[in-house]
Amino acid sequence: MNVNEFFKIDNSLLELDKKAQDSCKDIFEKIDATTEYNQLKVLKAFIDNGVSEASFAGSTGYGYDDRGREILERVMADCMGAEDSIMRHNFVSGTHTLTVALFGVLRPGDKVLVLTGRPYDTITGVFGIDEKTDGSLSDFGVEYHQVDLKADGTPNHEEIKNRLENENFKMAYIQRSRGYSTRPTLTIDDIEVLCNIVKSTSPDTVIMVDNCYGEFVEKKEPTEVGADLIAGSLIKNPGGGIAPTGGYIAGRKDLVERCACRLTCPGVGKEVGATLGHSRELYLGLFSAPHVVGEALKTAVYASALFGLMGYKVSPEVNENRGDIIQCVTLDTAENLVAFCQGMQSGAPVDSFVVPEPWDMPGYTDPVIMAAGAFTLGASIELSADGPLRPPYAAWMQGGLNFHSAHAGVLLAAQKMLEKKGN
Repeated sequence: MNVNEFFKIDNSLLELDKKAQDSCKDIFEKIDATTEYNQLKVLKAFIDNGVSEASFAGSTGYGYDDRGREILERVMADCMGAEDSIMRHNFVSGTHTLTVALFGVLRPGDKVLVLTGRPYDTITGVFGIDEKTDGSLSDFGVEYHQVDLKADGTPNHEEIKNRLENENFKMAYIQRSRGYSTRPTLTIDDIEVLCNIVKSTSPDTVIMVDNCYGEFVEKKEPTEVGADLIAGSLIKNPGGGIAPTGGYIAGRKDLVERCACRLTCPGVGKEVGATLGHSRELYLGLFSAPHVVGEALKTAVYASALFGLMGYKVSPEVNENRGDIIQCVTLDTAENLVAFCQGMQSGAPVDSFVVPEPWDMPGYTDPVIMAAGAFTLGASIELSADGPLRPPYAAWMQGGLNFHSAHAGVLLAAQKMLEKKGN
């Protein structure tokens, strides 16, 4: 096995590695089929919208009449099965992109109902859930409500319907990925069920989906099964590991325009925004995204197989349907979590010499440890792992620009855990 020529891996791990890879072969074939479908969908969108060398030219100042920017946003809308999109390097993170979408749609006095329980840590301040944070939606008079998940971590359909029947909500908000929780990620089928409940019970309620980590994982996107608006980060799936920053919002044309007016200013919306030479990276990243997402999915499936064989609880399990690229591994102790992240960092192409330690990261309630040796700072589509130091001491792993290097990173995470136990 080639990994032996470059890294010192315990023989017992190598035996488990072979078993894990053998168990993944059929699943990898299914991933390849989805990847091919999505790659052809993206190719068709590029062809249909006449992408050319001129589309990559940058603009400055106000960015008026930037044809490349306009074409890119048409391509993205087609890829997402949406009427319109806004895709810009100006978005500084996924949370910022979601914030722009929320403030673009919601107004003082409106009520939002989160259908998937408490959102992940960084978005709680945007809603102003625990306190009326300065500048939060709560500070602007938007009421936050949520429907808690059932004991098995799935949405409570009956309670959602009951709340929608008895109260007037401007928005129903769905978080596709799990955040720092162990509940199942929502698949497209799950999202479609939620959309049908909302539309049949409260047709005027806007359905917004936090689509982070979910793009190109399945053959459809939430906007193709009833969602009115989706948003995500370009340093996750749709940037393909090439986009240096940015985010996107896609969906109904009127809602996208309202979000654009929040990003820029009322009355101007999408008509301005200099691209500053970033267009080529965003185009190339989007084109590469389906393949890179497929590699990340293979990495997640392999990690699930390996750590499952090592006796740890994994979610999703190897044969489960996946709605995003994230793999959760419950490691039981703080020591295991730290060793896992340190081992994965040691297999990164960038900053492999760095030894991650837990720290009080802004926006999180507990110390967090992160392994993130990436070409783009914080890029979750590149192999990374992180988790808060609190029970059940789980690592949330995602990414992998190519399976071959990511496979080594996962093995090194397991190796580091073995070494720590031996000391």
